[in-house]
Amino acid sequence: MDKRSKIALFSIGAIILFMIIAEIVKPKALSWRDSYNSQDKIPLGCYVLYNELETFSSNAIITNTKDFYSSSKSLDSTKKSTAIFINKNISFYGEEADAILNYVSRGNTALISTSSFYGKIADTLNIETENIYSSLIKKETEQDFTNPRLGDNKTTFKDVIENSYFTSIDTLKTTVLGTVYNEDFDKEEINFIKVEFGENNGAFFIHTNPFAFTNYHLLNNNENYAATVLSYLPKGQIIWDDYYKSGRRVIQSPLRYILSQSPLKWAFYLSLITLIIFVLFKSKRTQRIVPVIEPLKNTTVEFTKTIGGLYFQNNEYTNIIDKKITFFLENIRTQYYLNTTNLNSDFIEKLTLKSDKSPTEVKALIDLIKYCKQKIVHTENDLIVLNTKFEEFLNNED
Repeated sequence: MDKRSKIALFSIGAIILFMIIAEIVKPKALSWRDSYNSQDKIPLGCYVLYNELETFSSNAIITNTKDFYSSSKSLDSTKKSTAIFINKNISFYGEEADAILNYVSRGNTALISTSSFYGKIADTLNIETENIYSSLIKKETEQDFTNPRLGDNKTTFKDVIENSYFTSIDTLKTTVLGTVYNEDFDKEEINFIKVEFGENNGAFFIHTNPFAFTNYHLLNNNENYAATVLSYLPKGQIIWDDYYKSGRRVIQSPLRYILSQSPLKWAFYLSLITLIIFVLFKSKRTQRIVPVIEPLKNTTVEFTKTIGGLYFQNNEYTNIIDKKITFFLENIRTQYYLNTTNLNSDFIEKLTLKSDKSPTEVKALIDLIKYCKQKIVHTENDLIVLNTKFEEFLNNED
């Protein structure tokens, strides 16, 4: 790589590194999503309120992360408590609504702060709400309390406003506690009420401005208004709802539904355990694949042919004849178990008996071997004659 290429490469790397660092250190954009969650520190979260609720109760705050029907089964029915529900839209149906109604009828309290309240509980209490959208930008709103002694706690919300109020209430069971007004209204409207419910002094406190309890307003000098609303609640155990929230934290996993249903959850666990057991037993019973090792090829014949070819091309007939004789005598020793040191008459007789050859033929072969051994210089014809005799003798034996 030349010098120019290295400079270009390092420059590109430096730019990429700078972009990564800039992305990491740049401030994150402020989120204005509706949350109302006790753990969210964003403007519309309820982190501040949740941590300040300890001053309203001598007991630890109970945080509910399940639907009220399921969580109410574990509550101590002998102790009074207050459940707090804060969210932009709240509706209860079926078993959840029945559980909350039953909870309040036993003498407990429920605070519901929402700009849009509907469902079975709203129908049971005969209340309806409406939200005014008369302009794109909402005008500042004055929110006050009907109790004259709380006049100093009248609050003007200049931004992050919710202009929601009650259009219908049950006047026989409802006490008006607070009002809301801005230029779009013809008069002051009701936005905070108390509805007595049951025969044990239970009550619903319903409020239509959930923004008043968010971090934004509690940290911008509007905390007195929220504190005044909470002052209407009886002292005692507080149950904070973190389930009916726009910012509810859920497990972002495809298995969330399976794990949330008890039958499916146990079926999943059983399948997983079965699969693990199968893999363990299968791995022990199955032998690993044995690699195929090719045996070494016997290249002796090819090597011998190559060497013989070299000798033959160089006319080294003497060397070839010598090796031919050595190879032949080795065959005699291996096949007939005879000593080939002395090629005498005794050897010829024994070889004749074991090879089933005629004495004349065997003697002629041995004499040819002796002749070739004694001769100093050999010719091609000597090699041919000797090789022919050897092949005839050995092949006839086969």
